[in-house]
Formats: sequence, C-alpha cells, structure tokens
Amino acid sequence: MDLPTPARALAIGAHADDIEFGAGATLAKWAAGGCRIMHVVCTDGSKGTWDAECDIAELVRTRQEEQRAASRALGGDGDVVFLGYTDGELDSDLVARGHVAAAIRRFRPDVVLGHDPWKRYRLHPDHRHAGYLAVDGIVAARDAHFYPEQGLAPHRPSALLLFEADEPDHVESAAGFERAKIAALLAHRSQLRSTMHIDDASDPVAVDAFTRDVIAGLTTHGELAGIASGEAFKAMTDL
Repeated sequence: MDLPTPARALAIGAHADDIEFGAGATLAKWAAGGCRIMHVVCTDGSKGTWDAECDIAELVRTRQEEQRAASRALGGDGDVVFLGYTDGELDSDLVARGHVAAAIRRFRPDVVLGHDPWKRYRLHPDHRHAGYLAVDGIVAARDAHFYPEQGLAPHRPSALLLFEADEPDHVESAAGFERAKIAALLAHRSQLRSTMHIDDASDPVAVDAFTRDVIAGLTTHGELAGIASGEAFKAMTDL
C-alpha cells in the first residue's frame, strides 16, 4: 500500500478522462502532498461522441479544455501533453514510443501511471496500445542509446503503476480524495452522456447515481487491502 508521495508523477492515458477513471484519487492525494502531476493523452478524442453530426474539430478542442480542467480539479496546473493520434487508431509503434519517451525525459517523473496492456479481454485497442507505450516508453527513456536525436538526458522512474490491472497487487488509499476524483471526471462534460450515462448535467439524480458508482468502485478496490476506499494497481518497481 501507498508509495511515498513522489515529487513528480506522469500519467499516460489513451483518451481524455481515462486517467481520472484509473488514478484520479491517487493523483489528487499526491498533488495535495506537494507532488507535481502531469498528463499525457495519446489520442485526440475525436470519436468521443454519439452525435453523427458533431463538429469534430470543435470536439477535439473541447476535450483538450476539459482535460486541462480535470488536471486542475485534481490539484494540478493543467499541464497536459496531447500526442494527437486519431481516436481509435493509436498504435504502439516506434514513433509513438519516442513521443512518450521524450515526455518522460522532459518531465523526469518519479512515478509513471498507465493502462495495464496485458489486461485480458480488453476491448478498446487504444487502451491496450497506450499501456504498451507507457511500458515501452519507460524502457526507451531510461537508456541513452534510444532516441539520441532527442538531445534529452535519459531518465529512469522509480515505479510504474498500471491501472485497470488484470492482477492488482498494490492499493493507494483514496480516503478524502473521492470528491476530487469525481469533480475531475465531471469536468469531462462532453463525455457525460456517452461514458458516464448522465443525459443532463443539471439532473441531480443522474449525477448522484454516477457518484455512487464511482464510490462503489473505490470501495471495491479498497477491500483488496482492507481499507474503506482505494485505487488498485499492478505495481512495477524494478525499472
């Protein structure tokens, strides 16, 4: 349970809102303890709507604004790197790996967080590829002979926490930071209907139902470690 509060934490998500679902309370807790948090969002979010007539360019801009607002809701400063890959078409290739490695080298995090790429029966390919990019990006970022053209010093984080873990073995207490996680999720207003099943943001019943679902998930994760509220991860510390 509970890593020491890092000085810097970098979270890598496939889409805007994935990081908040997977690790929002943990990031909020660390930020409150003085940690600087940074988001890397791999895709542009351009397919994140059920509206076939949607202005896609406007949706991409909106999702970026929402992600920055979510960062601030967690106690960050809105520091987000958008890699801009087309939603649904992310690949964990060498070019994308270089972008993630560069972000790690520039920000120099103590802890990296990302999707578990080995989760069985995972449906969305972007989540799988974003997970591989987190893992492979760490390997590239730590060794000087990967991407020397970047002109950036290598960096080796001390820990990797994989959310949506197939075999979780680490829990971060979320006690006191449940509301920060929920506030960050609700900052993704364009996703309320399609992802959070809230048709009307002004409907307190729908918002309350979503809130209770999030709290229930934190309770379930906390039970793995015998605590009231938590977020569960697969922890890797031999990096």
